[in-house]
Amino acid sequence: MKRVLIADDSALVRKQLSEIIAELGFQIDTARNGAEAVTMATREQYDVITMDINMPVMDGITAVKKIMEARPTPILMISSLTTESAGITMEALDAGAVDYIAKPGTMNVGRSENREDILSKVKSLSRIPPRRLKSVVRRPVQRERPVSVRENVRAKNLDCSDVTKVLLIGASTGGPGLIEQICTSLPIGFPYAVCVVQHMPQQFTAAFATRLDKVSKLPVIESKDHMELSNGSIFLARGGVHMHFAKKVTGKVVIREEKNKNHQFFQPSVDEMFESALKVFSGDQITAVLLTGIGDDGAQGMVSIKKAGGFTIGESEETATVYGMPKEAYDRGGVSQQLPFPKIIRSLQTLR
Repeated sequence: MKRVLIADDSALVRKQLSEIIAELGFQIDTARNGAEAVTMATREQYDVITMDINMPVMDGITAVKKIMEARPTPILMISSLTTESAGITMEALDAGAVDYIAKPGTMNVGRSENREDILSKVKSLSRIPPRRLKSVVRRPVQRERPVSVRENVRAKNLDCSDVTKVLLIGASTGGPGLIEQICTSLPIGFPYAVCVVQHMPQQFTAAFATRLDKVSKLPVIESKDHMELSNGSIFLARGGVHMHFAKKVTGKVVIREEKNKNHQFFQPSVDEMFESALKVFSGDQITAVLLTGIGDDGAQGMVSIKKAGGFTIGESEETATVYGMPKEAYDRGGVSQQLPFPKIIRSLQTLR
């Protein structure tokens, strides 16, 4: 039987999470603070740990670090989905947590949608072998460059000519650390406009874009409606809207934000970005990458891009934290090349 540890100082949240996760038939233990969670997690091997951020005795971030050092375990952070908590949640992911969920009953999160998200993520994370977690290498966050140097780099790198090639990247659970590695690996003068959909709520994408911008050689920008694409820049899709594209009469390609969910569970959706790109770019102008994630978002878009003559790369089971989205794309025939993540990095660095 799968075992789950719920760490939260709120008795109500422990009760709510226990009732939801019990539907999976898992054995559930609880801890009232980070210190209790560390003691229990180092004594027993849990399949998933849900971890609150703010707790007495020991906070969630410290607990994540200690657990990942002693006994790597899939950890799901419990976040209030506020702008203030976004940076802390990113820090937890850097420390080794795999993903995050909204606290049960969080404002602006529907109860049924919240429950579905919790069940889906706990079930998927329970299948991750601990050895997969040990193989995850997170780059340390670099110190922010002095403004004069940063502006110099951007001035040399920003290419405002018409964008003729686009690199599209989609990811979900386990993706933030991989997106960070891609951003730090792409060279100055990269000849593509890079557009990224990482499943995140609206309150998180601004903090994530800022974090990426500090470690990337290329400028990383949270997308906005009518923003022009430029070569050698990375555009992170804003949470709460789909990233679409349109071409102006001048020939410039701009981002168009779509507020209608279009029956997609995630917003932004990888499929929405992929399919919209095909309305603006020809297939041979598109390189699409689908990384780790629960479900099948992006799979059909990969099929469409490949059929149109585009080049598609799917992360292989060898390195994918959750081999869901890339597996669906592969099974449907939408992957031109399936690679472990380190080889994806090398492949992207050689794009011309």
